[in-house]
Amino acid sequence: MGRPPAVTGAPGAVGDTATTRRDTTARVLHGVVAACAVAGVGIEVARALAAGDAASAQRLVRLVGYFTIWTNVLVAGVSTLLVIRPRHDGPVFRALRLDTLLFVVVTAVTAHLVLAPYTAQDLAGRLADVLTHTVVPLATVVVWAAVGPRPRIAWRTCADALLLPAVWLVWTFVRGPALGWYPYPFLDAERLGTARALAGAGVVVALGTLLGAVLRGVDRTLPNAPR
Repeated sequence: MGRPPAVTGAPGAVGDTATTRRDTTARVLHGVVAACAVAGVGIEVARALAAGDAASAQRLVRLVGYFTIWTNVLVAGVSTLLVIRPRHDGPVFRALRLDTLLFVVVTAVTAHLVLAPYTAQDLAGRLADVLTHTVVPLATVVVWAAVGPRPRIAWRTCADALLLPAVWLVWTFVRGPALGWYPYPFLDAERLGTARALAGAGVVVALGTLLGAVLRGVDRTLPNAPR
């Protein structure tokens, strides 16, 4: 008797193919987010360098103080890791991934509701503003909702995620007096006074804490991703 014909399209093979497709889709989407973040920061750096020797140095020093820049650099780094490994995990990574979501929401809300009058008027500045304050925040949240990775947010993750914004706030208040400059009007301790500036910082932390709790609930409501 001859051997039975080989079975094609076995369930395992179909499952592997579907998994590969989902991972590929996730890689592409994370790659788009990373590219937008890099482009936005790159334009800002180019604008700083184009200002001239003395002015460029000052603008670069100030540039690294903006929460927007921290946000987009973080998004670019985390998204790049997810391009390499869409199912990346670990306690540090979970906190950083949550930070990308917290940071982009705070950045977008602050930029559109508080900082709109301070938007740059030149074409490159407007493009950078749209990328860093609108495109990247929106894309980061949408891509997370679409391809995760999820679930990743526990209460411990929410607590860990507050460390990085706390570092930024401390750094801002330490370098502010040394430079005689603060990145945002609501944190300007010299103009507002220390108490009011700290109150502004407290609002940022409170918003981040609330958002972390909300995102934890959404994280457990949406289906697992990638599957």
